[in-house]
Amino acid sequence: MRTRGGLRAQGLSTPALVVDLGAMDRNMRRMAAFFQNLPAKLRAHFKGHQVLSLALRQVQAGAIGIACARTEHAEKLVPAGVGSVLIANEITGESAIRRFIELSRQSPVVVAVDSARVVADMARLAGNHRFALNVVVDVNLGLNRCGVMPGAATVALAKVVLENGLRLRGLMGYRGNLKLPPGMEKEQQVTSAMQTLMATRCMLQEQGIPVEMVSAGGTTDYSIVGAHPGITEVQAGSYLLMDQWKTHFVADFAPALSLLTTVLHRDDNGRVITDGGVKALSAFRGLPKVKSIPGLALKALHAEHCLMEITDPSTRIEAGDQLEIWVEYVDATISRHREMYGLRNGNVEEIFEIEH
Repeated sequence: MRTRGGLRAQGLSTPALVVDLGAMDRNMRRMAAFFQNLPAKLRAHFKGHQVLSLALRQVQAGAIGIACARTEHAEKLVPAGVGSVLIANEITGESAIRRFIELSRQSPVVVAVDSARVVADMARLAGNHRFALNVVVDVNLGLNRCGVMPGAATVALAKVVLENGLRLRGLMGYRGNLKLPPGMEKEQQVTSAMQTLMATRCMLQEQGIPVEMVSAGGTTDYSIVGAHPGITEVQAGSYLLMDQWKTHFVADFAPALSLLTTVLHRDDNGRVITDGGVKALSAFRGLPKVKSIPGLALKALHAEHCLMEITDPSTRIEAGDQLEIWVEYVDATISRHREMYGLRNGNVEEIFEIEH
């Protein structure tokens, strides 16, 4: 993170990713307040911003550590001073496993596993260092992406971890496909998934296998998962910058990330073209909306251009004007940029370097 005094938003070269620091700070405080008096704690997910200084800020605000999806991010978080890192994803192959082993010599990083073969490879490659490798068994709660089935299959893999001399820290379960608006159906389905995870934890404990960690959930179900008995941590990440797409599923956090663009062309038929396009803005979850200008609608994203249409004749837009477009999907947009600019009252207060 770099500070930048005296620079106004209007002085930025566009397209530029900009953060409303006031909204971001309020999002951080709201999430921290929720977990303050709960047994479960927040493990903030790195993939939603990929900024080391923001990860440290989340820990300072009360997060017990950081989750990430990639070993290379863990390799940056540890030397940056994050004491507790969970690689909430599987790793395979000798090169990736050796990197994890080397990182484990520096810090007790935890990684998810769902394969007996990978567990055996970890033990073989680590040799006498195998006892310092920390793992959680990834439980498939219905996302059907990675993980072993709950119940007997999870218990079997946990035993393999112990037999190979690795340190079993507990369980991880993510039901990320339950994107439902707030209501009874969401409450029931998320609770059902957590009950399945807890039943599996009980099976492990009945076998005399201790379960220290039960890591689950995310931004869209944080309040249900975080309050569920037995959950020790929630992997919420998107809440900090928040995107438009997730506001349909959780209304507790305000969007804080947008793309600053410049109008390149406006014709008499109400067509407006700005810079940007898919090289700067993801449309994976749908077309974004224009911020603070209700009479202007985004119609298409080309490689370097945003195509818009004036829907209210009273809307005044001219070539050279700057306008912001809400980010519809934070994760996929962040990866398109090297930095983002933190704005407060129209001033650039901070420049955040994005890790790739």
